Amino acid sequence: TSHLQLAAFALGTVGWILCTVSMGIVEWRVWHVDNTTIISSGIAWVGIWKVCFISYLCVSPGYREQFCHKFSGYDSFIPHEIYAAQGLLLIAMFMGLLGLAATIFALRNVYMGITHKTLIAPFFLMGGFFYIFAGLCVLIPVSWNFYSITHNQSIAFPPSYYMPSGPAAQEAGAAIPVGIVAVILLLLSGTFSLSYRFPVTTNTITK
Repeated sequence: TSHLQLAAFALGTVGWILCTVSMGIVEWRVWHVDNTTIISSGIAWVGIWKVCFISYLCVSPGYREQFCHKFSGYDSFIPHEIYAAQGLLLIAMFMGLLGLAATIFALRNVYMGITHKTLIAPFFLMGGFFYIFAGLCVLIPVSWNFYSITHNQSIAFPPSYYMPSGPAAQEAGAAIPVGIVAVILLLLSGTFSLSYRFPVTTNTITK
């Protein structure tokens, strides 16, 4: 029986998708600024790859009223929690993909009636470890960035970014709850995968 492992595959798939989605969402931190001369809406979105805001004065090529500036790997002003999020989320995406591959292989063997223990149990265990490792890789940057948000920490953007030295206030963007849900699903899927026990068969002798 592998009902829990089938549920682990479903939860792991959704968790991996949400992990990938959180990487692309620019709204990790929502900055509220007082000066609306350039940041017309008074709100700027700080992600792990770029910063964006609505502006009627400076507009990025290809955008209608939104100005975006992508981070470079050589930018020294980027705080450690953003660097950590860039690397750990890439690792989480790769680990989650390995977990899905291992679980698919084990489930395929179960439902095809393959009873060889080494082709089922070890792959469920590997999938569980990959899921849990991926969940922890998402948990660290989400928690670290949420801590920076609650303490209203600023980022020393250079003048070319047209960002203030610090926000009047800031709040968690959509990427934070998406990341939290991804963590929960990945850890659950890992727990379900690790709970697999290969059935023990007993032979009965009848007279």
